[in-house]
Amino acid sequence: MRHLQATKRFSKPLLTGAALALAFTLLPATSAQAQDGQKDFYRAEIVILQRLVDPAAVEEQMAGKQIEPSRNVAKSLWVEDASGRRMSDLKLAARNELHLGRAASRLENSGNYRILAAAGWYQSFPPNYDGSPMRVAVGDWLTGAQQKAVEGHIEIDRKRYLHVGVHLNHWQDGPAPEVSAPAVATSSSPETSGAEKTSSIADMAEKPQPVVAEPAPAELVTWIKETRRMRSEEIHFIDSPTIGVLVFFRKL
Repeated sequence: MRHLQATKRFSKPLLTGAALALAFTLLPATSAQAQDGQKDFYRAEIVILQRLVDPAAVEEQMAGKQIEPSRNVAKSLWVEDASGRRMSDLKLAARNELHLGRAASRLENSGNYRILAAAGWYQSFPPNYDGSPMRVAVGDWLTGAQQKAVEGHIEIDRKRYLHVGVHLNHWQDGPAPEVSAPAVATSSSPETSGAEKTSSIADMAEKPQPVVAEPAPAELVTWIKETRRMRSEEIHFIDSPTIGVLVFFRKL
């Protein structure tokens, strides 16, 4: 039985049919690290990409949307810090070893897409496997928000079939804070005493300091919230107008 859950539909496809056809002309996967004797052992691959489009041109306006609270995710799939240094709790293969590696390169070379992460690893997914969410933080560093542009988690479960849940938010820095000068109160009442006038003049002599609003939090551009059933040896594509995820499993 197909199991498909999608919380959001968008009007713009991330990849055209021609781009997909070109991208999915793939090379055979490298299996030097495979452990063939282990039951329910898979080669898992995930490529996260960004469509190079001006966020202002995206029809779906997400700013102000309510975001569910972040889950407490202890395991990292691909997490980069401000300097771009990667952290992962998995033993990831090199990009040139991936079955999806050539697809990623073709998309990148087209000039329309940017590859944010290309991860491949070997893992056992036995029946009734309840996977832990794996954190993702990739893309540009947003100085105002002190975070990566694409953040969230990916989760892999198996009941009868493998399912991949993708929960990613694509952010941009919020508007620049507004700066305004405070109003200075003056008094021209004839009843004001000399002491009060002196105090008022002293106060006015001090240069008013501009009031700077707190930096706005990051604004949401698009998101992906979808769980999809996987078929071994098939490439699955999950997307929004600005980000997408290619997923591939091969049972060994």
